Amino acid sequence: MLVDEDLLFHYGGQLVHFTKNDIIFRESEIPKFYFQIKFGNVKINNYHQEGKEFIHSLPSTGHCIGETFIFSERPYPVNAIAMTDVAVIRVGVSRFFDLIHNDKNILFKLYQYTSERMYYRYVMSNNLSSANTFSKILCVMDCLKQYHNVTDQYAYQIPYTRLEIALLTGLRVETVIRVLKKMERENIVKNIGGKIFY
Repeated sequence: MLVDEDLLFHYGGQLVHFTKNDIIFRESEIPKFYFQIKFGNVKINNYHQEGKEFIHSLPSTGHCIGETFIFSERPYPVNAIAMTDVAVIRVGVSRFFDLIHNDKNILFKLYQYTSERMYYRYVMSNNLSSANTFSKILCVMDCLKQYHNVTDQYAYQIPYTRLEIALLTGLRVETVIRVLKKMERENIVKNIGGKIFY
């Protein structure tokens, strides 16, 4: 949990529930709230003009979403959509600014959180420019495993479906399936009951 929930509620936080596919915020809206996920999974995405979806990240319980955008007066460049039943604590921007003004440690935690995410975002951006499909998928799995501090072989279960991996990498789902089968043959991953362990 990035910010203590009791503190968020003390500063006017409201618990808001969403069901799968509900929009938490959408591209072009002006940010009005700090959002922190109490439970559930969210996708941060864009839809291209031809209707193709690109997923930037898949935050879950304890993460905040869209927090960097409250520090500018620019609209959201992305959507946040519930992937499961989701509950978020939302705090109005002015009240959240009061909170971080009164507790500078929270601002430091936000900087740390944002820095960590930016690190992975740059690694992923560099990876996405590669034409090598194998390395694109391997990079996603390496980032996930490293982020969760797992080092043992086959100890980390990839939490995403093959479709979600495709949307994270800009690949076709058929390509992801083919690459994962190759990785399985090369003993890089194990497929146990349809779940990928890396």
